[in-house]
Amino acid sequence: MEQEMSVYYDEKGDYLEIMFGGSSSDYGDHVSEDVVLFKDQGTEEILGVGIFNFKKHTHDLDDLKLKLPVKINLSQLKV
Repeated sequence: MEQEMSVYYDEKGDYLEIMFGGSSSDYGDHVSEDVVLFKDQGTEEILGVGIFNFKKHTHDLDDLKLKLPVKINLSQLKV
């Protein structure tokens, strides 16, 4: 199934959020101090990820590259 991907970055708050598709009934599950997974309440499917203190977790922002279109399957992700 194809889904839209949305990327949001708040430079002042240093917060990156990547969402795949979306759901009006999602919730955030903190898996570490700075990482939250967004899941569908009914299916537990992972819908996205949020990263606080993003710059702290990346070596060089110029190294971030994304080739589009991109296909991501998070159904196999285990935390």
